[in-house]
Amino acid sequence: MRYKPPFTLTSEILNLVAEISQQVGELNASQLNASSQLRKQNRIKTITGTLAIEGNTLTEEQVTAIVEGKPVLGSMRELAEVKGAIAAYDALPTFTPSAIDDLLTAHGLMLSDIFANAGEFRSKGVGIHKGGVVHHVTPPAHQVSGLMADLIQWLKQTKDHPLIASCVFHYEFEFIHPFADGNGRMGRLWQTLILSKWQPIFINIPVESLVHQHQEAYYLAIRNSTAQTDCSPFIRYMLQMILDAIEDSTSRQFENAGISAGINAGLKLSPLDHAILELIKADRYITNAMLAEQTGKALSTIERRIKKLKEHLFLKRVGAKKTGHWEVHS
Repeated sequence: MRYKPPFTLTSEILNLVAEISQQVGELNASQLNASSQLRKQNRIKTITGTLAIEGNTLTEEQVTAIVEGKPVLGSMRELAEVKGAIAAYDALPTFTPSAIDDLLTAHGLMLSDIFANAGEFRSKGVGIHKGGVVHHVTPPAHQVSGLMADLIQWLKQTKDHPLIASCVFHYEFEFIHPFADGNGRMGRLWQTLILSKWQPIFINIPVESLVHQHQEAYYLAIRNSTAQTDCSPFIRYMLQMILDAIEDSTSRQFENAGISAGINAGLKLSPLDHAILELIKADRYITNAMLAEQTGKALSTIERRIKKLKEHLFLKRVGAKKTGHWEVHS
């Protein structure tokens, strides 16, 4: 193999791969009973999230209406972006990750109603700006085809785990920036495609929605990877988002099944939920940061699980945020 993207596999990355693999196995079993409505909701979250990262302001409710063929008020561009994303994600199972023609076809579906050169690699140089500052000058346009061919060939031949390979491809794709527009949403689409070829369940896991919730960290991970000439920061970030998305999907599946709040109603707690509750029972003044450290989870994951436990009446916060304490209800 003549080309290999630069990345370092840390113990943190390997631990995330192991944890995601375990969670995927558990979710695969439970998804056998997942409703078509839940799958539809996840797809809508995916589309809304990936477009919101690019500045699209349409809500999940509006995207749902578009999916259902109902009229929606909005700018022509935003409506076209949603319709393009729907078409691209609907076609996702028909694509092969290592096929350049499929990549170009997907870009055409995603952006054909937005600009004339959809489905073609860019013909000009591009600078990535944020806040008026140039953060990245892309490779010259005449190098794009060769760089993409190298990246696709690496993806086709790599022995790295699909979780790792999908993150590496996503980062390298953004670095090359092969299209004049739509590179962010295409990088996320293709990572989902790569993951879905490993585990089809990823078609229905809205990772893009979590990325949108942590959008600044997404761009920071890209910048740090570029500065280090090593995409490990981006791999760590994306693996954490994937893990968080899986945990969120598991939680919403039980809610969607009509399980009401409260322990007596039979709400299924994850192993992480049990660990959080036990730690709080042992120390009712414990902070979210301490819970993250003691469970080995990201702070964002702990915050989401705490929110869910409070919504379902397992937990109650008494007093002020800094000086108060937790009560566990059983």
